[in-house]
Amino acid sequence: MFKLFRENIRVALGSIRTQLLRTVLTVLIIAIGIMALVGILTVVAALENELTSNFASMGANTFTINQYDYSSRSSEEEKPHPAITFQQARDFKERFSYPFSTCSLSFAATSSAEVRYESEKTDPEITIMGVDNLFITNSGLEIQSGRDFTGFDIENNNYTCILGSDFLKGLFKNTQPIGKTISIRGARFKVIGVLKERGSTFGNSQDLRVFIPIQIARSLFSMPNTNYTISVMAGRNELLNAAVDNATITMRDVRKLSPVEQNDFGVVRSDDLINRVMEISVYLDGAAFLISIITIFGSSIALMNIMIVSVTERTREIGVRKALGAKKTTIAVQFFIETLVIGQLGGFVGSIFGLLIGYIISSFIGFAFVIPWGAIVWAFVVSFLVAIASGLYPAIKAAKLDPIEALRYE
Repeated sequence: MFKLFRENIRVALGSIRTQLLRTVLTVLIIAIGIMALVGILTVVAALENELTSNFASMGANTFTINQYDYSSRSSEEEKPHPAITFQQARDFKERFSYPFSTCSLSFAATSSAEVRYESEKTDPEITIMGVDNLFITNSGLEIQSGRDFTGFDIENNNYTCILGSDFLKGLFKNTQPIGKTISIRGARFKVIGVLKERGSTFGNSQDLRVFIPIQIARSLFSMPNTNYTISVMAGRNELLNAAVDNATITMRDVRKLSPVEQNDFGVVRSDDLINRVMEISVYLDGAAFLISIITIFGSSIALMNIMIVSVTERTREIGVRKALGAKKTTIAVQFFIETLVIGQLGGFVGSIFGLLIGYIISSFIGFAFVIPWGAIVWAFVVSFLVAIASGLYPAIKAAKLDPIEALRYE
């Protein structure tokens, strides 16, 4: 049985070589559809990996209180929310006392700062964050070298700072930054820590940031209507819902909202963000599935037509084989295997080009490339289904040819 199968594959490959141009065109027809399928699924996988890695790094038991809930804000007109002031953020931190929870305050002081070290300086594109001693932990960031802020650093307004990892590639490329002094707007800060690499989110580097004590940031970057962010980490996942409810009540009290007024702030849970990403990915996967259906339909028609032409052109060959004793099943299997080989070649070529396109798009938008193994398996399944759908009729037609009529065929 195995020898017969191997012989059929050998005959199929020989037939493919004798009709090389037709085979290449057929493979390309299948490959284009598979390429679109794998390319889309590769980009979707990269998007899911990028978003979930960023949000999941915050931890599933964290949430933030912002001016708006940006993750679900509708496009409809809505009443503008006032900024969360420093006094309100501090009042919240003093009042919020849910068990096993920690609360941190932060704000983005500027996104266009210039950092100097001795005679070197950066481009004016550095983000400065004013934070407290709990921000690094609550945000899911990790210290690569050095140490985190302490309560003493924050309470005494020590001129200390923590750098993003990209400074090791630029300003401190040839030296260890811990203990060195940098200058920001004329103020001198001692570097006490460097964060682990976080990568980019939608093209914005998360590693070109400098974290300084919040009160010092307020004095250096005083601006009207500065909005502060409150980050809360619950002690355990099962306490998250209760902690969110408690925080909402506390913030409403801080904002002095009446019972009939809507919240004029947003509470964003890290697990909600991840769930929304997954919901979006379901629609993208559905679109990819629709493309695969179209691929099966279009490629099946093209491959079936080509195989029918092949059967017609090889009518005399089929007649000779039958005259020599070949059975109907042998003829049918030969043409069916030939169709399968062409289909799998199309799947392989399409997968390679699909991965290449996915890699180029992912690199262009700054996402980490992820090999979507599920997409590759599905691509070969699709090409197999295409081969089955388009190979049955030509194989049966070849098997049913009358040997005498086939020998007479010119």
